[in-house]
Amino acid sequence: MQRLAGKVALVTGASRGIGAAIAKRLARDGARVVVNFNSSPGPADEVVAAIKAAGGEAVAVKASTADPKQIETLFAETKKAFGKLDILVNNAAIMRRAFLEEVTAEQIDAHLATNVRGYLLCAKHAAAAMPAGGCVVNVASAISRMAYPGAVVYTATKGAVDVMTRVLAAELGPKGIRVNVIAPGSTETDMNSEKSGKTKEEEAQEIAMTALRRKGLPDDIADAVAFLCTDDARWVTGAWLDVSGGIRL
Repeated sequence: MQRLAGKVALVTGASRGIGAAIAKRLARDGARVVVNFNSSPGPADEVVAAIKAAGGEAVAVKASTADPKQIETLFAETKKAFGKLDILVNNAAIMRRAFLEEVTAEQIDAHLATNVRGYLLCAKHAAAAMPAGGCVVNVASAISRMAYPGAVVYTATKGAVDVMTRVLAAELGPKGIRVNVIAPGSTETDMNSEKSGKTKEEEAQEIAMTALRRKGLPDDIADAVAFLCTDDARWVTGAWLDVSGGIRL
């Protein structure tokens, strides 16, 4: 059953990893999907092709959510492609590991621009375009409720997303728009791999701290997002949904 038939979804940072899995899952549920990317059109085009091959509809739109002007273009292109918007998944984010003594003002500004301001401005544009019944899902992180050395800036931004989500849920509820946040734990993505500076030892420690004793997969996160976007979650707003496999229970 296509529970999102007739809906239009915009997923930011959807060319790979969790964002790509979310885009494909929402399309499988019947939504027409805007696959946002910033710098790599190839992977975004592959996501669109996979959705179309499965019988869905999707377009790729280039825009940096760190740039307010490009955010405006992103929403204009969404309207141009599909005429409306019902679902926003704020997923685009950056994570640059740094201990406090290594942190710079530029790193702080870069994280805030994408992980906080980008989410908030996208939510603003989405709320202006959505009808009653629309929903926003913010992808945060279980790390916001953990003390994780070496990720102080990233953790601060994800904590901001948690608080922002509750406020937006209260503001947009009277308009019939739901706003929720999901919090992945250690997940198989480029952001959470050796490419990001994580060692094999750190990865093993995270798995040992996770009740289900494995790393999460992008599809694990996508399935949770799909739930929040459907009518099954019609009475859920302002919620923080832990999708971490029980990390640090």
